Amino acid sequence: MAISEKNRKLIDNAWTDGAPCLVATTGPAGPTISVKGSMLVFDDDHLAYWERTRKGALENLGHDKRVAVMYANFKAQRDGVLDSGFLRIWGTAELHESGPVREAIFGKLSKREQEHEGADKGIGVLIKIERAADLRGKPLG
Repeated sequence: MAISEKNRKLIDNAWTDGAPCLVATTGPAGPTISVKGSMLVFDDDHLAYWERTRKGALENLGHDKRVAVMYANFKAQRDGVLDSGFLRIWGTAELHESGPVREAIFGKLSKREQEHEGADKGIGVLIKIERAADLRGKPLG
């Protein structure tokens, strides 16, 4: 699935724009929703983020690799950049604690994320996109 340049820029700049992505996971203790300020478009088929907190989302991913990502930006909707102001992406996560994929994810992070406390101990999370749509169900491109 090719992600349009417009949507790629929105996701890659989500934190800076004040519209960070939320990631929903589920595990034995139930679901959790986590803010992921490092979310980025890795390539046309994947999103990625840097997991440095090692809390609920990571624990859940140890049990169930399915994730849902929500991007909400009312300003983009008001400005006519997005029709509904919301992007939803469903996929499956892979954890990369070492190796070339981890390093590639780290290399794509913003300087703020690369220098954030705990970044050196972070885990690269690669999300294979299975489905993506806006709030109205229109497929993303």
